Amino acid sequence: MAAVLSGFAVVWLIIAVGYLLGRIQVLGPEARVVLSRVAFFVASPCLLFVTISESPIREVLGPQFAVAAVSAFAMLGLFLVFGKFVLRGRSGADLVIGGMSASLVNSANLGFPIAAYVLGDISLAAPVVMFQLALYTPLYVGLLDQLTAGRGDRARVRPRPRTEALRRFVQTLGNPMIVGSALGLLFSWQNWRLPGQIHESVELLAGASIPLMLLAFGLSLVGSHPLDKASGRRRDVLLAAGIKLLLHPLLAYVIAAFVFGMDGLMLLAAVVMASLPTAQNVLVAAVRYGTGETIARDTVLVTTILGIPSMAIVALLFT
Repeated sequence: MAAVLSGFAVVWLIIAVGYLLGRIQVLGPEARVVLSRVAFFVASPCLLFVTISESPIREVLGPQFAVAAVSAFAMLGLFLVFGKFVLRGRSGADLVIGGMSASLVNSANLGFPIAAYVLGDISLAAPVVMFQLALYTPLYVGLLDQLTAGRGDRARVRPRPRTEALRRFVQTLGNPMIVGSALGLLFSWQNWRLPGQIHESVELLAGASIPLMLLAFGLSLVGSHPLDKASGRRRDVLLAAGIKLLLHPLLAYVIAAFVFGMDGLMLLAAVVMASLPTAQNVLVAAVRYGTGETIARDTVLVTTILGIPSMAIVALLFT
């Protein structure tokens, strides 16, 4: 429990710094957008590349990877289905952000330290990190690219459908997140390494990703009112947070125990990784695509606050 509290303390301290910077307006009114864009276009692609290229694919593409993948896609689908019928008037992009909030875990900033200090083996976090970085991130980024394409072009003459489809496809392939993931997989597969100075530069940029995301999240809290009824998104947040905190770890347990026959430490690892709170990447994506920011911010906040008792319950159940 001390390790879990320590991991959350790191997160909250950096978020608090971002909030303080926002309160005293040191960085100006556009700081949140600028930091989020730097994280999305520069630092996060570098993090994707470094993490994936240095991970042995054959060691992480096992049962833990499958549990992370199946449970995450199930939670995304569950939110989309419920949202379609319960949350009226939501755009497709809003629903995707809500589904990401219900299924994307904070695997990098909390997953690694919790795996190291709670589970005793940092490699147990690698499968969920690999799934989210190599598979899930390119998929949801590509989907959001498609759902938000052409928003500012309604007044222009629209191109032919075939030309428009090709343009969107090229735009999606050129997304920096997808480029970083693809290059990381290629380098891992071929066991390539960048030259020393270039590798160090990329690593430095990658190291900025998580602090930038947390600072941007702290900035976004200035003047915000979580679960504010006036925002019109309270039901979205409660649905996403409920799925994330309750159903996600429950499904992970069912899949790990009854499909793959896991027990002991491996079963605990699968459930703990699914119990992690919503990742700040969701807010970065929401800001980048200009959709679902309230849903993302409030769900990250609610699940990060409630993540401690949630993981405490999981730890008690398995001890």
